[in-house]
Amino acid sequence: MDIDSQLDAVDRGLTTGTRDGADTFVQTLAQTYPAPIDDVWDALTSAERIPRWFLPVSGDLRLGGRYQLEGNAGGTVESCDAPNSYGVTWEYGGGVTWVTVRLTEVQPGRTRVELQHVAPSADLGAEMWEQFGPSATGIGWDQTLLGLAQHLTTGEVRPDNAQEWLVSDEGIGFMRGSADRWSAAHVAFGAEPEVARTAADTTFAAYTGAAPASMD
Repeated sequence: MDIDSQLDAVDRGLTTGTRDGADTFVQTLAQTYPAPIDDVWDALTSAERIPRWFLPVSGDLRLGGRYQLEGNAGGTVESCDAPNSYGVTWEYGGGVTWVTVRLTEVQPGRTRVELQHVAPSADLGAEMWEQFGPSATGIGWDQTLLGLAQHLTTGEVRPDNAQEWLVSDEGIGFMRGSADRWSAAHVAFGAEPEVARTAADTTFAAYTGAAPASMD
């Protein structure tokens, strides 16, 4: 696996916004895949295909339905415009954020997927944001796009030992590269380089067990 090529294939961005009158952080990732839009939509929304590249999912995957990812987030499907976009609440650890996925056919057989994650600024807290920065969620989303890329380009199914890969040299290298790229996005967002670097290093250490930092 060329982990640098995969990491470099993703565009990352940070902005601020508002939702329901509250200030938010908006994290965006986008990647173009060599697959037609209908196939990408099916991979992203089919209960049968999602576990092949992400996690087992249960629930009612339609507008207004509830879903639950095994060992991860659950929520409600708030919008659905097949095969162009869908939006869900992302409920995890007692908090509620929002994820919107948009698909664009950039040319026949090539589809750009944009994932937007919106979180209330007040829920994150200034201290937590400064300590961990965007890598806290960004590393996980980079892993998600990696799984989708492998599935759409090779047809491979997510292996049962995926968690073992994360603690391999290659997996750790992937997380290091992801943290570094989110550090750069953090700087582009307006953070001081040293603050962004320290936050990325703290998050990388938390993901890899190199430091007793809390991700709660």
